[in-house]
Order: sequence, then C-alpha cells, then structure tokens
Amino acid sequence: MVTASRLVSIGRIAGPYGVRGWLKVVSYTDPAENLFGYTPWRLRNLQTGVLTEAELSAHKPHGKGWVVQLAGISDRDEAALLSGREIVIDREQLPSPGRDSYYWADLEGMAVETVAGLQMGYVDQLLETGSADVMVVVARDSDRQDGERANKRTLVPFLLNEVVLDVDLEARRIKVDWEVAGEG
Repeated sequence: MVTASRLVSIGRIAGPYGVRGWLKVVSYTDPAENLFGYTPWRLRNLQTGVLTEAELSAHKPHGKGWVVQLAGISDRDEAALLSGREIVIDREQLPSPGRDSYYWADLEGMAVETVAGLQMGYVDQLLETGSADVMVVVARDSDRQDGERANKRTLVPFLLNEVVLDVDLEARRIKVDWEVAGEG
C-alpha cells in the first residue's frame, strides 16, 4: 500500500480482457497513449480510497482503446478484482503546463469570485463540452426550510480573457466576469 500525496487521475481500469490477466483501460490523457509514459501507476479503489502500486508489464492497442498487463496479474479472476480502479500518478510527474494553460487537477478546489467580489464557491469539477471547457462551481445555499443544506451549482465557461479573467494558482483563486443569479 502507498500513501496519498497530490494525486492526479490519468485513467481507469475498465475490466478484464481475455483469460491471461490482461486489462482494458480508459485513458484520460491526450493523446491516449501518453498514459503509458507515466510510472509508477497507483491504482485507487474508489470505494475504500486504498492505493496500491502497479507495475506496467506490457500494453497494446485494442479496437479504439488499450489493453495492459500488470506485473503479478496472470489470470482473469485477478484482473477482474481491479475493475473500476482509478489510475493515478503524483502531480509532480506531469510537465509544466505552460503559460495560460492549466491542468484540471490544479483548478479543482479553487475558490471562484466575480469581478464584483462575490464569492461564488469552489470548482468542483470541469467538463469538456466540445466548444469550451466548463467549470462546475459549487456554493452552499443557506439553510432550506427543511433544515437540510443543498449545494448550488453554477456552470461557468472556462474562456480565458473573456469569462475567466485571472487564475491565481498560488492564492487558489479564479476571478470571473460572470453574473450570478440573484446578483445585483
């Protein structure tokens, strides 16, 4: 077992492939084969959060995806136990993104505020829509009548210099030119 540092998800185990312990994988990298340039892999069990280190023995394209063999996994039953595991690496393994480029993992959790100074919440996740990436910004609503609290979600396009005016990685803050419902 390994301990968690700042981890970034780069793919997931989709399930077993064949009877000799091969696994189907889904890559979150672009291009997809960049997945194999990062070692070691850590496999995160999404139910328990437990991380285990995995050594990649072989990989090959299969259809529109990829299959891999991990050291120590030699049959379908062992491979099936890894289904659904997330493939993660240490953030420090990624190259510097360059000017006005950001890794989604760096943006998640950052505070979001409008140019008027209104605190919108934090970046819960980002979505790829085709035309522009979209931040899902979550803020706590005030207590509802039933005493429960609800999360208010706002979708904000990640358009640099149009909507997103400043990304301060050090301060963990994103400033946006975006009108919030009920503002003003």
